[in-house]
Amino acid sequence: MMFDGRIALITGGAGGIGRATAHALAREGATVVLAGRDLTALADAVKEIGSGRADHVAADVTDASSAAQMVETVVARHGGLHVAVNNAGVLGAVGPVADIDAGAWDEVLAVNLTGVFLSMKHEIAHMRGHGGGTIVNVSSNIGTHGRRPALAAYAASKAGVGVLTRTAALDHIADGVRINAVSPGASDTPMSLLPGESREDRAERMRTAAPSGRVAETSEVAAGILWLASDAASHVAGHDLVIDCAATA
Repeated sequence: MMFDGRIALITGGAGGIGRATAHALAREGATVVLAGRDLTALADAVKEIGSGRADHVAADVTDASSAAQMVETVVARHGGLHVAVNNAGVLGAVGPVADIDAGAWDEVLAVNLTGVFLSMKHEIAHMRGHGGGTIVNVSSNIGTHGRRPALAAYAASKAGVGVLTRTAALDHIADGVRINAVSPGASDTPMSLLPGESREDRAERMRTAAPSGRVAETSEVAAGILWLASDAASHVAGHDLVIDCAATA
């Protein structure tokens, strides 16, 4: 198993891509710690995976002290941290740039960009002093790779994650910490649903809206994350793996 004996932290681990990644890592031998703000959803995810392979910790990645405590708790409970997947994110403010509320803008950047920075800051601080590790940040194909009307805050935050990932990779590869990103397209999560849209409606829309004719399964995105975090990608750092089946080709 690729991650036998390793401790993995997943922010935003209660649902969607985070939850699928937690399942995949656990199947490959990792002990997974799911972090987030919804304790009920986190506990449900841990139960689904199995308490012997999973744990959860309350964390708000927009808060510096909470992000630090998150990593400290993982290390204290499990003896180390070898893999981190920074997945917590929100769609947030939607609308033309001139109409976006400044507070809504701040919230999107706080979760999607500052949250990744704060999480990485403390993950790296532990890893570089304990033999290294791997980090995968979840970005988006909206941002650096493509844009959509009315999603300026989201696009800007995710483009920032891409640049932050590459810079951090340069800063810390000599410390034994490999840092990469994945940029999924529309996936089978609530974020890909339009207001009032059902999953069936989305499936019909995507038949013509996506080159593949469908959204990605969360397990397909998780597979890319696992590869980047694994020893199979041992010479890959500073990479942004787009998983959108040619949507932004």
